[in-house]
Amino acid sequence: MQTIGVFFGGKSPEHEVSVVTGQLIISGLKKLGYPIVPVFIDKTGRWWSGERLGTIKAFTGQDTNQILKGKDKYYLDLPESRGKMVLRQKELFGEKLVIDMAFPALHGRYGEDGTIQGLFEMLDLPYVGCDVPSSAIAMDKVLTKLLYRAESIPTVPFIFFSPADWAERKREILRQAKKLHGPLFIKPARLGSSIGMAKVKSQKDLEFAVEVALHYDDKVVVEESVENLMDVTCAVMGPTVSPRPSLTLETTFEDVFYSYQDKYLNEGGTQTGQAKNRIIIPARLPDKTNREIQQLAVRIYQLFGCSGIARVDFLYDTKKKKVFANEVNTLPGTLYEHLWRASGVEFGELLTILLKTAETRQQERQKLIYSFESDVLKKLGSLKLKGGKGSSKL
Repeated sequence: MQTIGVFFGGKSPEHEVSVVTGQLIISGLKKLGYPIVPVFIDKTGRWWSGERLGTIKAFTGQDTNQILKGKDKYYLDLPESRGKMVLRQKELFGEKLVIDMAFPALHGRYGEDGTIQGLFEMLDLPYVGCDVPSSAIAMDKVLTKLLYRAESIPTVPFIFFSPADWAERKREILRQAKKLHGPLFIKPARLGSSIGMAKVKSQKDLEFAVEVALHYDDKVVVEESVENLMDVTCAVMGPTVSPRPSLTLETTFEDVFYSYQDKYLNEGGTQTGQAKNRIIIPARLPDKTNREIQQLAVRIYQLFGCSGIARVDFLYDTKKKKVFANEVNTLPGTLYEHLWRASGVEFGELLTILLKTAETRQQERQKLIYSFESDVLKKLGSLKLKGGKGSSKL
């Protein structure tokens, strides 16, 4: 049986949420009988492993730095990592860990944005979840909205800008923002869990919120708010060609928007499925509207080239009876197992489907040709290459 490496933690403001997701996946895979290698990435980017890091108890009630020991530190053995990942301890005669398939449970940057997926692909290592392009596009709220706009998928009006734009043409950006119907949302473009996000009604608050958002990202989105809001989610799983949607999920919240506290802290959090009185499955919408949202979620999943699992969020205007596509999350916290369970898919089955989808994708990729024979290098050997001054021969 394949050894699964579960990667969690990471250099992201969503670090703690990733630990919860990772431990849930480890527990589920162990129940299915899979050998597990827990790979914890700390907030500085160092990699740690060891059996004791495969339990949530190791991460509760104390600072992470206090539980990590030298023997838990591993490095990537690149020469041996081909079609697998080999981790080694630095000590002489240190332990060697071999991973046959990667299961990333990393949220946010360096884990959900295509970066670690790129590493897996360079090692020719099978991995669960969305690939590099779909992860990178979905992680970026600007690229997501531009793709929606190009494909005539309804989304709320928005503008975006960089720190350089803000510094050089702040007045122009503020004029553009005035053309949007307030209240407005200010969001870091590549951050999740509502971190760094604010809802504002005045220009003064807008400027302050932008300054905060720029501390988290170098691209900021300003978008219109849907005031008569119902927050609706639909998860999707499986291969790109034939994905399966979940039931719709409606979330209620106390704050002025769906905040980090509502998602993870209040009553145990709605994203974890603990705050059950704030979760309605299916959403309180007409059957036709629920089906339309499911169909749109599948369309977006396929448009982005997602594979494995994703969650598509929607904003529903209860007054205008209109649906707006919002964000695509290529690694939903806790895999949204509570929504899949309500949709008739138990957690063990969900994990099995994700592993099988990853295996199938890897098999399809191995059919592709990655090399091309030519005489370019031979011919270059007889040519003179010109530099800044003079020329040199190869």
